Amino acid sequence: MRPFFFTLVASISYGLLTAAEPLLSPYSLHEKRTSIPAGWSRSRRHEATSILPLRFALKQSNIEDIGSYLYDISHPNSPNYGNHWSAGEVASKFAPGDESVSAVRDWLVGSGIEAERIRVSPTKGWIQLNATVEEAEQLLRTEYHVYSHQTGQDHIACDAYHLPAHVQPHVDFVLPSVHFDAKLSRRSGVEGSAREVGQPGYGITPKTTGRVSTEVTELEQCDEYITPICLRTLYSLEYVPLATEKNSFAVVEYTPQAYLQSDLQLFAQNYSQDLIGKEPYMVSIDGGYAQTEYQGFDYNGESDLDLQYGMTLVTGKQQVTLYQAGDMVEGASFNNFLDAIDGSYCTFEGGDDYSQDSEYPDTEPGGYLGPQACGTVTPAYVISTSYGYDEADLTPFYAERQCAEYAKLGLMGITILYSSGDDGVAGNDDYCLNPNGTQTADGKIFNPSFPGTCPYVTSVGATQVNPNSTVFEPESACEQVIYSGGGFSNYFAMPEYQKEAVDYYLTTYPPQYPADIWNSTGMSRGFPDIAANGANYVVAIDGEFELVYGTSCSSPVSGAIFTMINDARLAVGKSPIGFINPTIYSSEFAGLFNDITTGTNPGCGTAGYNTAPGWDPVTGLGTPNFAKLVEKWLTLP
Repeated sequence: MRPFFFTLVASISYGLLTAAEPLLSPYSLHEKRTSIPAGWSRSRRHEATSILPLRFALKQSNIEDIGSYLYDISHPNSPNYGNHWSAGEVASKFAPGDESVSAVRDWLVGSGIEAERIRVSPTKGWIQLNATVEEAEQLLRTEYHVYSHQTGQDHIACDAYHLPAHVQPHVDFVLPSVHFDAKLSRRSGVEGSAREVGQPGYGITPKTTGRVSTEVTELEQCDEYITPICLRTLYSLEYVPLATEKNSFAVVEYTPQAYLQSDLQLFAQNYSQDLIGKEPYMVSIDGGYAQTEYQGFDYNGESDLDLQYGMTLVTGKQQVTLYQAGDMVEGASFNNFLDAIDGSYCTFEGGDDYSQDSEYPDTEPGGYLGPQACGTVTPAYVISTSYGYDEADLTPFYAERQCAEYAKLGLMGITILYSSGDDGVAGNDDYCLNPNGTQTADGKIFNPSFPGTCPYVTSVGATQVNPNSTVFEPESACEQVIYSGGGFSNYFAMPEYQKEAVDYYLTTYPPQYPADIWNSTGMSRGFPDIAANGANYVVAIDGEFELVYGTSCSSPVSGAIFTMINDARLAVGKSPIGFINPTIYSSEFAGLFNDITTGTNPGCGTAGYNTAPGWDPVTGLGTPNFAKLVEKWLTLP
């Protein structure tokens, strides 16, 4: 099942150019959209003299092999395990070749475009041309129309476009063209974009049942109140870091989400004495700062949670970095953050999407007037993000471009963790898909999250200590307030590293649902990869303690555990663990996670998927056992 609305075609002949035109190869269909997104309607042909900023995203060299390169340095049986690449090596390997630039430029010039009008980006990632609509239509053998949305917003697009056969291998896609680029969230016409990620109530956000009204006696009450001692006991995390100067751990927050130092200190006084007087090292990205203008759970709950537990579990000896992205006016998207930690990404495959990603300087009143952050931040070895979209919020091209960046970070030895979602098989806010690709509250089709479905990140689901149970008994999938996000991607193919595990699940415990409500092909990426507790966290928020739920809890906790594994390796002169998925799915690591075999993840009017022995699309491989994992990882090169 592919619920998105356009397809890539590269082999349908369009015909020869006329004899009066430059001698070029036959044109072929490059992309075609199969339908108009819900809420939009075609209103008129675009004016022939209007200017279009045409952008040709050039094919990246070797990008089709990026998964193989990453697998080679990430699988425990590979002789190259742990031989991570430098940022320069990554940029060089995937930069488009001179032949791609020449092919597109020569075609444009040969078609009558003056050479001085053609601009090539410094990294050769894209070619830009300001063309009239008439010129663009002739170049691409298409017609441009103005589309109107029911909200009153207009968009320029075509139904299909063509490229010369000799140019096609050098071009990923052209903008503007068939893409609507998720300019609207497609949720009953409500406006939104990728940069809405930090706004209260948008995307994956923690939930609360309110104030903790009793004194917590810790270990004996972990079925009702999760505190650091519960997590250390659940996951065998008894470890004092030794290589803190060499190690690094970061959490990412998106303005206006912000932590309060007073909350961190309140938590420290009760549960983490070695954090008294400590604060995270904050790195501002595109004007991000720990704002205090707006307070309350919706503004402070996420960041307070992430830092209080992430910092506590790595102890006060390990500096934790806070990447705070976006100003109060524009905010930021995941792409804006990725630009900052990898400068080559700023123009990768055509650069950021102006309709989705924030642009800086921000000239609006109160906006950040500095330059856009590109390669200004050194990435930490482990990066945890407790935010996320639905796959269907974004076009496949947008998601695939970002997914490739996570692979590049993995090549550099960085572990990327994302929450898998809090609504089971449904998308954020319990929205599910309809056959036309839209998302509504009454949709019936399972709605996977992103970036958790990207095969180059580690997706983290949620578990719980069962009521009236102890931390010494098995956990189950989280079924209190939230449900662990999980399922199968509609955009990404199944990676080789998880094929055996996912095939076993689908063969032995096949989901009993009609094939038209979930991706039943058996060939798509399954998620999550792992899980950690996501229920009943005691968190200091706005001067009092509240109970918090969500995979927002699970990701920073897992990040802290992997940071301590990195510490043990760095202390003996070994490399960080980097991209962990090929390792944790390997037979060498079988049984090193606490297998979760009870619970489901309801959504879309169903009970969701079932947990099962081994991997399942609710809790992945299970929860981490630090003692077993660190022992095994220390045996690797």
